[in-house]
Amino acid sequence: MPSFDIASKVDMQEVDNAVNQTRKEVAQRYDFKGTHNEIELANEAITILAADDYKLKAIIDILIGKLIRRKVSSKCLDYGKTESASHNTVRQQISIVQGVDKEKGKEIVKQIKASKLKVQAQIMDDQVRVSGKKLDDLQTVIQLLKEKDFGLALQFINMRS
Repeated sequence: MPSFDIASKVDMQEVDNAVNQTRKEVAQRYDFKGTHNEIELANEAITILAADDYKLKAIIDILIGKLIRRKVSSKCLDYGKTESASHNTVRQQISIVQGVDKEKGKEIVKQIKASKLKVQAQIMDDQVRVSGKKLDDLQTVIQLLKEKDFGLALQFINMRS
């Protein structure tokens, strides 16, 4: 029986490359000269330390631009609170979300069932498996899900016929 998986995975090597490029650009830009700014990637989280809110927003904009150029969706970023740090600086933690959690999985399954197509959807750990008798039905499900925004960067993988 044909099937495919709906997943949300992030290429961490590309994220690392984007962080390194952002670090280099911040070091070279004139508006950041003479201020203390850091960007760090550790344990699937990016920590940004900036001199003020304006510079924090500018660093995040640079980072998002670098991620998009490397084909990493900005939907995988989960922004934490902006907090004060020492020496009048601000810090923000940005988590990198991987996998489809239970709530989003239920939402995706509900959307598939509402389409009235003859397919079955089931949640398996951090992904959703969709199977059906016709390949055309599966492709219709993919198109349906691409049109909806679930707040995740969805990939449709392991297509089997």
